[in-house]
Amino acid sequence: MDRTAPRRSAEPRLPRILTILAAAAVLAAVAGAGGGAAHEPDDRMPAAVTMDFVPPPPGSYALNAIMPAPNGPVLDRDGRRRPLARFTAGKITLLGFIYTSCADPRGCPLTTQVFHTVRHRVAEDPDLRARVRLVSLSFDPRRDTPAVMRHYAAEVPENGVEWAFLTTELPRTLVPLLDGFGQDVRVEVDAHGRPAGPLAHVLKVFLIDARGVVREIYTTSYLYPEVILNDIKTLRLEDGTARRAGP
Repeated sequence: MDRTAPRRSAEPRLPRILTILAAAAVLAAVAGAGGGAAHEPDDRMPAAVTMDFVPPPPGSYALNAIMPAPNGPVLDRDGRRRPLARFTAGKITLLGFIYTSCADPRGCPLTTQVFHTVRHRVAEDPDLRARVRLVSLSFDPRRDTPAVMRHYAAEVPENGVEWAFLTTELPRTLVPLLDGFGQDVRVEVDAHGRPAGPLAHVLKVFLIDARGVVREIYTTSYLYPEVILNDIKTLRLEDGTARRAGP
């Protein structure tokens, strides 16, 4: 895409996850090892990020089709087993991987705060409100049970914009999703193979169009609500153009 800011059209997919397959068992152990207190979403405060550029207006650029969004079984906050595709098609979707005990202010809490801001802004736009969803998918399935995700979502006020909080049954059902999205996760272990610290991951957020195709990948450097909103509006304008063109 052609951007005014020095931004790549799509972050390159990382190599296949180097440690997650070997660490699946460790992920389970991490859950038993405890962790920091879960951070609560706060819809009252804007995300603490400042842009040093002006994003181009919606529709003045194109978003490339990067890849189909991976699919696999997930659990919703009520513990119901659903295909992830249920939450990545039919609407423009913003999806981020999190874990609820993350205490890094530039990690999961930042993602969640940006999601709150985007959701609030989308709710104010009648053209977008019913056409956009947010998805927070945990990569700590042993600790982030459906009940934990339900508690984590309890503070999110209803405003007409869908926000799904998902987890998976076991690490082995999570691994193909992480691998498919190119979401890296590391587990630090001590000399005895025991978890020695929190989960480490590269912050990534995925913008997925209504057909289930990933169209943008944001990292910390570009996780700005204004940029995301312009990209969402660009996809919405693209949908309108396609409908007018017709078959």
